[in-house]
Amino acid sequence: MLKHALIALLLLTACSKPGGGITNGPGGTGVLRVATYAEPTSLNPLLVTNTSENFLASLAFDELVTIDNNGNDVPDLAKTVPTPANGGVAKDGLTVTYHLRRNVKWQDGAPFTSDDVKFSWQAIMNPNNNVVERRGYDQVRSVDTPDPYTVVFHLKQPFAPFVDTVFGESDDPFRVVPKHLLAHYPNINQIPFNQQPIGTGPFKVARWIHGDHIEYTANPFYFRGTPKLKRINVYVIPDGNTQEAQLRSHDSDLVLDIPTQNLVNLRDRPSAGVRTMLSKAPSYNSLVLNLSRPPLDDVRVRQAIAYGLDEKRIVGTLTYGTAILAAADLSDYYWAYDPNVTKYPHNPQKAAALLDAAGWKLGSNGLRTKNGQPLSLQMVYGEGNATARQLGVQIQSELRAIGIDVQIKTYTYTVLYATKALGGILNSGKFDIGQYSWVAGADPDDSSGWMCAMVPPAGNNITHYCNAQFDAAEQDALANFDRVKRKKDYAVTQSLLARDVPAVFQYYQRRRYAFNSNLHGFTPNGISEGWNAFDWSL
Repeated sequence: MLKHALIALLLLTACSKPGGGITNGPGGTGVLRVATYAEPTSLNPLLVTNTSENFLASLAFDELVTIDNNGNDVPDLAKTVPTPANGGVAKDGLTVTYHLRRNVKWQDGAPFTSDDVKFSWQAIMNPNNNVVERRGYDQVRSVDTPDPYTVVFHLKQPFAPFVDTVFGESDDPFRVVPKHLLAHYPNINQIPFNQQPIGTGPFKVARWIHGDHIEYTANPFYFRGTPKLKRINVYVIPDGNTQEAQLRSHDSDLVLDIPTQNLVNLRDRPSAGVRTMLSKAPSYNSLVLNLSRPPLDDVRVRQAIAYGLDEKRIVGTLTYGTAILAAADLSDYYWAYDPNVTKYPHNPQKAAALLDAAGWKLGSNGLRTKNGQPLSLQMVYGEGNATARQLGVQIQSELRAIGIDVQIKTYTYTVLYATKALGGILNSGKFDIGQYSWVAGADPDDSSGWMCAMVPPAGNNITHYCNAQFDAAEQDALANFDRVKRKKDYAVTQSLLARDVPAVFQYYQRRRYAFNSNLHGFTPNGISEGWNAFDWSL
């Protein structure tokens, strides 16, 4: 999932300095100050659209099942993780049963029950709600709640990633919401709850000062016990240089997804009391190509773009050794990773031949035209990220060398990744090329990103890619619980993505963190940093 203008940032930091005079030295204060890159559009965990909003949701809400920092499934609101071995997943794969914890309360003191889980599923499936996708949830035929602490999902067909998808660590993790506060609304898109939510998680939203910060306080009702931190303040600081400076001055304690250049600065020129961390993740960086727009509907043009870009140079100069070269979307985080997928070596001559074959002829000005129309594409990316800016310049130069004109337009991450209903640039298809970073889920299921039926708002297929052979392999992988069989299916889908180039997969990126060395217990799982926020201390 996921996703800075300097003048705006200077104004922000001038009017509100993170920490409010707090200095977290040895012994700490119990107040954690976090910098994130994007202002949320909502604090409702069913409306998340990027990794920043997912982090915020993980502080105040819970899933049924999460994963630890070693990638193992662990129970959250569920008492145990359903498996075929313990009978939680039926032999035919059509029934999944969760037994819930009995000591969970909502932050207003109301009891948490199976009715909340059923309602949350209904809210996701409600077509009036602007959820970013429904993959996995749409595989449910019905939900039974035989008692307050048992939830039974009846599936339309076997769905192997179910436990890691439905209220689990999926590519769009949704968390359980309170029925007693939300059931009377026809939709949840614009309601007071979205600004001041009530969850079951370790921290409660105290207040949201828009454009500045969000304050969280420890939840005394939390089922694992009162968290070790007293408070978490989250500031929106999208500029990497400002993030780095605030860490060095100890005005911030934790930066999520810090730009690579700034992480390297902190690593190579360390400051006292500041640490850096790279976390292996189901994450990739790519250039997504909008196949619904000519000339990108022609595979020869897409392949030419892939050959025209020097991805080894990009990885070497822009990631500083923090990433590895990618060929498709399933990274080395997964058991389904295939290191043998075909890559596109930098070959401008091959790119030129493909463009010639597609009818795009080189003019005296060095640019290509066809039927009097120039080969000009618009590339979009998020504001303020130095790596994205450098990447944009390099892409412009390398594609210009093969006759393609690239115009750049930047947007805030909130606008770039917003849902189609909210006019998001990527989900609405308002681009030709997009610099796109994606953090997937714990299971290698990537169906929501590439299957024909998963074009927004149904899923995350922003490229509009559609291939019947791909869909067939994906469906087989989803219907089988046998990993050996699933791995063969994913080898097929990965080779098809490499051949058809709905995206130019550049590199598998580790999640990047920088933080106060006095912060203890911070062990991100590659998807959600806050899975164990109750155990953090400072």
